[in-house]
Amino acid sequence: MHARTKETRSTPIYRGPLPHISTIERVPVTVYDDSGDANRAIAREIAALIRTRSGKNLKTVLGLATGSTPVGIYDELIRLHTEEQLSFKHVITFNLDEYWPMEPDALQSYHRFMHEHLFDHIDISPENIHIPNGQLGRNDIAAACEEYEEKIREVGGIDLQLLGIGRTGHIGFNEPGSSLESRTRLITLDSVTRADAASDFFGEWNVPRQAITMGVGSILDARRIVLLAFGEHKAPIIRQAVEDAPNSHVSASALQQHPDAKFVLDRAAAAKLTRFDSPWLVGPLESIGLTWTDDLTRKALIWLSLKLSKPILKLTDEDYNEHGLQDLLSKRGRSYDINIEVFRTLQNTITGWPGGKPGETRQIRGLPESTTSKEFPKRVVVFSPHPDDDVISMGGTFIRLCEQGHEVHVAYQTSGNIAVWDETADAHVDFVEAFCQTFEVGQKANEIAEKIRHFLHTKAAGAVDIPELQQVKGLIRRTEARAGAKHSGVQPERIHFLDLPFYETGRVRKKPLGTDDIQITADLLNSIKPHQIYAAGDLSDPHGTHRVCLGAVFQAMEKLSNNEWAKACEIWLYRGAWQEWEPHEIEMAVPLSPEEVERKRMAIFKHESQKDRALFPGPTDSREFWQRAEDRNKDTARIYDKLGLPEYEAIEGFVLHR
Repeated sequence: MHARTKETRSTPIYRGPLPHISTIERVPVTVYDDSGDANRAIAREIAALIRTRSGKNLKTVLGLATGSTPVGIYDELIRLHTEEQLSFKHVITFNLDEYWPMEPDALQSYHRFMHEHLFDHIDISPENIHIPNGQLGRNDIAAACEEYEEKIREVGGIDLQLLGIGRTGHIGFNEPGSSLESRTRLITLDSVTRADAASDFFGEWNVPRQAITMGVGSILDARRIVLLAFGEHKAPIIRQAVEDAPNSHVSASALQQHPDAKFVLDRAAAAKLTRFDSPWLVGPLESIGLTWTDDLTRKALIWLSLKLSKPILKLTDEDYNEHGLQDLLSKRGRSYDINIEVFRTLQNTITGWPGGKPGETRQIRGLPESTTSKEFPKRVVVFSPHPDDDVISMGGTFIRLCEQGHEVHVAYQTSGNIAVWDETADAHVDFVEAFCQTFEVGQKANEIAEKIRHFLHTKAAGAVDIPELQQVKGLIRRTEARAGAKHSGVQPERIHFLDLPFYETGRVRKKPLGTDDIQITADLLNSIKPHQIYAAGDLSDPHGTHRVCLGAVFQAMEKLSNNEWAKACEIWLYRGAWQEWEPHEIEMAVPLSPEEVERKRMAIFKHESQKDRALFPGPTDSREFWQRAEDRNKDTARIYDKLGLPEYEAIEGFVLHR
């Protein structure tokens, strides 16, 4: 329930490797509850280094990274500068890389990025800022790279190097195959890297094919290295970089050879490390500070059941003993009893009544007693970050809530206007112009159409749309959203478009969440006073909008926490667009019939601008959104079946926010 919000940690939840697992984790790892805690900790570490060296009249040389990962650190450093008088007058910086070719004032330029996110807000001397030059002619690059290395040597080397990590495991732009001794150079970007950058450039075809980057050897020369990684999508490559032997195919693995390097992660990025994913394989849980909780027991049994392809109720003592779960048997008793307990817990997650049955309360896992309201029908708000996330991620549940008579509202948090193809907008403009001419409606439409058409014909790659075109694209998404919601059973007056201001930049990179965003969200919630809220919990979307939108909901509810309705309100988190909940995480499993799967698909199809070829499909999945959602829902149902539970066509999973 919302009343049970977690307490923010400022200290790590895990710092390793511990001596007894050093053979698994080959480099020190520090994990925080969330990225905000990690950012503040590393910013304080940088500030302490600057102050210590400044006190000795020494320069501090920082190696800096770009991308979304270090932005939180830069925000905190700016705060320390403005509020705690942290001076950067004695700081020298060297950035890791820059696209080539790239103008310094281009939207995607790392030169521009660093000035917007850090340099323009602190007292650093311009002559102390060094960023690879993306304007160089090809014949001048090699000499410039040697000069870059020489400048680093002249100032005594880098004291602290910040790094992110790409999906291929690259640090800087050191793609798979980069020598561990490589220096600053021009490199051709991997196709995966270009796909990951596609959203920033409004299409992969606009992403430069090459970049100038410091080499792995250049990075390893730094006296201290901190690699940051946040989010579920980073978890697989983090496991490889931390637990596999160093190799040139994962350049981040080279940090294992450095005497003072560490990985700083949030829980999500650490999720695939053995210590978190399957800790029973490390050794007795007490040795790593864990105990056999109900949640961990459930996770272990699901793991064992799927590993052996045996239903949970058929697992034996021998199965436990032979696969690293001896400790569980010694702590919790016979496999027979543990199996039944976990099976019943999973069985209780399944419900065809997501809003509850009339006059009944529902027991929710992990709570001593359910505080689910007996109110029926319920007032429900479904938050959709983009105008299609509602039907993609929980379309079946959406339909069922409406059919079961609940007062269902849907709130589209952003316009989604950057995710519409130019040619789609052009076609709609043609239609409106023809409509106005046919029915002799106003002259202004022709003027606007001509302005948009002229812009589209002269538009540079990656340019921000003019306001009129942004509005047209927003209207396209809004019309599609209405159609999808109506198809699902939502009454027109219960469809809300919030158009949160943080999103309206016309660029992939958005503004930080602001007070206006939170107030708009709070006003809607307070007007409806819902018994249930559904919000997007898949935080791996490539542009970060889902994460920001979820933050708006949480902060709005915090603002309203003294209201009685807010204290009792359930907040259910859905996934589907970018990932799915793991079976051990699911607290409400809503089964879908073949007919409901078909109806959900038709609701998704109402979003015609995202059909066939979405502008921002994400880098990791080539399927259309309806295919991803449908396959994931069917996979969840298949897993439930393999565990020995009833066989359904598909299942949508949800987790309760506490």
